[in-house]
Amino acid sequence: MTLSLTFHGAAGQVTGSMHLLEAAGARILLDSGLFQGHRKEVHDLNQNLAFDPRRIDFVVVSHAHIDHIGRLPLLVNRGYHGPIFSTPATRDLCAVMLPDAANIQEKDFELLTRHGKASEESQPLYRLVDAIAVQDLIEAIPYRRVHHLRKNLSFEYLDAGHILGSASIDMRITEGGSHRLVFSGDIGRKGLPIIRDPEAPSGPIDTLIVESTYANRVHDSVQGAEDRLGEVVRRAAARGGKILIPAFALGRIQEIVYALHQLFRTDRIPGIPIYIDSPLAVDATQVFRMHPEIFDRREQLMDRAGELFDFPLVHYIRDVNDSKALNRLQGPAVIIAASGMVESGRILHHIRNHGEDHRNIILFVGFQAEGTLGRRIEDGVKDVKLYGEPVTLKAEIERIDGYSAHADRDELRSWVRSLGGPVKRAFAVHGEAEALAAMADILREEGVQEVVIPKLGESFNLG
Repeated sequence: MTLSLTFHGAAGQVTGSMHLLEAAGARILLDSGLFQGHRKEVHDLNQNLAFDPRRIDFVVVSHAHIDHIGRLPLLVNRGYHGPIFSTPATRDLCAVMLPDAANIQEKDFELLTRHGKASEESQPLYRLVDAIAVQDLIEAIPYRRVHHLRKNLSFEYLDAGHILGSASIDMRITEGGSHRLVFSGDIGRKGLPIIRDPEAPSGPIDTLIVESTYANRVHDSVQGAEDRLGEVVRRAAARGGKILIPAFALGRIQEIVYALHQLFRTDRIPGIPIYIDSPLAVDATQVFRMHPEIFDRREQLMDRAGELFDFPLVHYIRDVNDSKALNRLQGPAVIIAASGMVESGRILHHIRNHGEDHRNIILFVGFQAEGTLGRRIEDGVKDVKLYGEPVTLKAEIERIDGYSAHADRDELRSWVRSLGGPVKRAFAVHGEAEALAAMADILREEGVQEVVIPKLGESFNLG
């Protein structure tokens, strides 16, 4: 029998998660994520699939971040019409995330065309119709329910604790023997607000695919992050400044709103307005409201789940004119907008309009991938171009690590250790070079017999 694994994304880098498993006579894609970064650098990676989507039998996705689902519409555009499996919350989040991704691509291309700056690299990867078509193919599988794809091939979702609906995938292959493959997806942290702690699949594992994003660092504590957020808000407000927070519309914005709610209720921040300027975040927050059944009920505000994301200071902005009005806003405020890596979206407008004021703070609360504008600003670059116009940043740059939804070095080690039974072979993915090397060290130290850092496009026989 053929039993092989090929890495078509998140191999040697963070984004573009896509792994092709050939087993039990089937071809299964684990994730179909978008490569993210500078448009010219990722265009070919996203456009050029190394396989025919019409020959894929199943797609099983781990969660709804764009670097894990963002090429699903491309698969459909290229002829894939099979089932796409996800958890129920991930299904509902795909319904808002993927049309938004298509819309951004189309709008950006229209804007560049109007300014005479359109190029091959700026062509949309897919259209809105492709994103909508994905939804018809998604079949929702709850956590802890074994689903049989075909004879000798089944899988089960376990809660990965990363974002709402995120999952690790426990795949069982019983043709010609028994082989267990576990794909971690993105592993969350213990104690994150709203969502439950990660749950590791226990028992012996033949093949493990494990993320490595922060395997080389230790985060601030979740409580420490909340304290730091309060300090930053108080500092900016005291000098009449604004706090600009680029944040992922899914997961991070809801987490920050929760933290600001806690800080306000305990009188640790002044009563300044908080604007969530992202139609996508408005829609994603509604999906959170739809799935209280998977919230972590141990959290302080969970007995008031209906008010979790709604309190007097917070204003949700959908209309573009209301967004533009924030450019004229006087006095202190918190403005939270996508995209989380400052590559697109309304945060670009806010940095262009408020980034040159020394009273303001640009606050990073999430991972900034290499090659993104967010990473350059975080690294101290002051002169940037936004929509083709030069901007000199004078705003203070701050970063809080504790809001990462990814497990850090110690938490990754704990997750690997809690797998229990021996792991025969492990592939470290979804990390930059230093993090991948650190993850490989963790795996070896925890007794994994064979550890590999795969390259993009590399295939392995698992038999």
